[in-house]
Amino acid sequence: QVQLVESGGGLVQAGGSLRLSCAASGSIFSINAMGWHRRAPGKQRELVAVISSGTVTNYADSVKGRFTISRDNAKNTVYLQMNSLKPEDTAVYYCNADIRSRYGSPYRQYWGQGTQVTVSS
Repeated sequence: QVQLVESGGGLVQAGGSLRLSCAASGSIFSINAMGWHRRAPGKQRELVAVISSGTVTNYADSVKGRFTISRDNAKNTVYLQMNSLKPEDTAVYYCNADIRSRYGSPYRQYWGQGTQVTVSS
């Protein structure tokens, strides 16, 4: 069994910063890509940022230059540093990861439970 647990969400004023963390635990042989998505009220879930098993990153245009994704492979953890936050960044943020539970098994995508980020104007 694999679990992803997010932390670090909260309420912040516009222009402020937050750092989200997402730790994977359980039966883990290897982790490929890890990423962050978000769902704002009344909107569909959208990709925020993704990082490969190495250091290749990709960002949504709306967060480029403000958000930074990183990972600590020794801790099976992915981070999202969010700076210059705007009210439109308000959403539930979900992490996901492509995880192989044992040698030879296929990668499977897992999701966290989500953490609320609220940016006040």
